[in-house]
Amino acid sequence: MIGRIRIVTQHLMFIFLIYGGRAGIKLGHSLPCFACPYVSGCSGHCYLMALQGKWGFEFAVADLFSYEGFRVLLYFAIFIFLIILLSKFWCGWICPFGTFQDWLAILRKKTGIRESEFSWKTRDGLKKVKYVLLAFLIIIPVLITYAGLHSDFSLPFCQICPAKPIMPLFTGNVDHFALDYTNVITGTFSALSIIIAAAIIVGSFFKDRFFCLFCPMLPLIQLFKKISLLRFEKEADLCSGCGNCHRMCPVDIRKVSDERSNKAVMDEDCILCMKCQESCPEDNVLSLKFLKYRIFLTSRKYFIRNNRS
Repeated sequence: MIGRIRIVTQHLMFIFLIYGGRAGIKLGHSLPCFACPYVSGCSGHCYLMALQGKWGFEFAVADLFSYEGFRVLLYFAIFIFLIILLSKFWCGWICPFGTFQDWLAILRKKTGIRESEFSWKTRDGLKKVKYVLLAFLIIIPVLITYAGLHSDFSLPFCQICPAKPIMPLFTGNVDHFALDYTNVITGTFSALSIIIAAAIIVGSFFKDRFFCLFCPMLPLIQLFKKISLLRFEKEADLCSGCGNCHRMCPVDIRKVSDERSNKAVMDEDCILCMKCQESCPEDNVLSLKFLKYRIFLTSRKYFIRNNRS
């Protein structure tokens, strides 16, 4: 049941975010998901672009009290508010690029190809890449503003983000799969963008939510987990240790299965897809709460009914 609701929500949000701008819907520049601003007619933009650009780290402190300074603070405040409100639901239920990755996973399953598996050592190593990318998108704009770095390095993450060439395809735009020969910097960025996009398409076909391993949005959202209105909790004493939650997790999280003391189990890589909760065969072990209100609580009855269908 939850899985079906999530799929419907994902598709509706994909249509809304990719095409909503054509109906006059404007959600601004603060969305905590990969709603790519390079998509013509999109209804809102990923906050990472604002964070890198003139409304983020590429901004002079002297202008803080100007109108532009107000916009910097406003976009950041809206971004935090949206995270506090929905936390990782942005990743598992709303993000258009996440939905695209799920489509590739469905295609793989339809062809009967098994999902690739990473060793824990490899996976733990890959997880560090998202922090490198986060540092990259923060440091480069600062160097542009204060150290005279060439302006062609602007929006460094957006220039190599796989969503830039891929998501515009859904509006018939293939321009971002072409090399930009303006100069060495732009040419290098455009080549990297195409190579990374191709690698992410292949990787997401063979591995569920492959790009989410590297997504710098996840650690940004995780920064505010303690003040989020959503809580993902576990009653460890009731857990039988069946391991279903780990086996069903599209991003291979072990914390939900292994945790024995801490009640909060929302890992930094969690996308709140709720597959772990749907797969739990025990009563009252895993719960998702909004404020004090319980949205979902695992039960044996739900597990049996869900797996019959």
